[in-house]
Amino acid sequence: MKKARWIHGFNFLTRLILPPVCPMCDRFVDEPNTLCAKCFGKLNFITQPYCIKCGRPFEFDIKGEMMCAGCIKENPLYHSARSILVYDDGSKNLILPFKHADRTELSNLFGKFLLRDYESMIADADMIIPVPLYITRLLKRKYNQAALLAKYLSKKVNVAYEPNILYRKRNTVSQGHMSRKERYDNVKGAFGIKSNKSVSGLKIILVDDVMTTGATINECTKILLKAGAEQVDVLTVARVIR
Repeated sequence: MKKARWIHGFNFLTRLILPPVCPMCDRFVDEPNTLCAKCFGKLNFITQPYCIKCGRPFEFDIKGEMMCAGCIKENPLYHSARSILVYDDGSKNLILPFKHADRTELSNLFGKFLLRDYESMIADADMIIPVPLYITRLLKRKYNQAALLAKYLSKKVNVAYEPNILYRKRNTVSQGHMSRKERYDNVKGAFGIKSNKSVSGLKIILVDDVMTTGATINECTKILLKAGAEQVDVLTVARVIR
């Protein structure tokens, strides 16, 4: 109890000395890890109705649950995929600094958004696994943004966090300007499961920052299912809508 009071008092004094600011524009805000109203309004949140499989928002209102044409045609291996934001000019101002500019504190903001919409889905899982970086890229960047987000969710919902089960066997080429087919070819066979780890019979939440074509998460899902996972659901901060 005394420790909790001390932490509360320390946080109160910190907010007085260093008031929290919006991570997009540096305006003062009431609480840490929140956006000001103006910047919040620039974000395009994904809401229902959306594809029951991949979470892609529909451009028209529908009744009941429905799969999009892409999922009907290709039937992704994961059970479901969900994202909180459309990847556009608004969300890029948060996601790119999180990914490339050491803005690791943004994992708290994104984590809050994901928990707001998908806490029950996360709590129903047995394990949370981030999409891994290749070792040389991890050393260069010094952190894996997907791992930071997965760890945040794990702590908040008390689900096991396992960053060392899934790994990249080779350093794949950056996929920024690749076609859909090139992306799938690029990541084919690029992931593996550590031999001393097990996911047999488990429900997995796979976490990444951005979903574009789904090539990376589909390949990771394939490896996890092959290793015996019962089900793989995917959570990303944002997704590209073509």
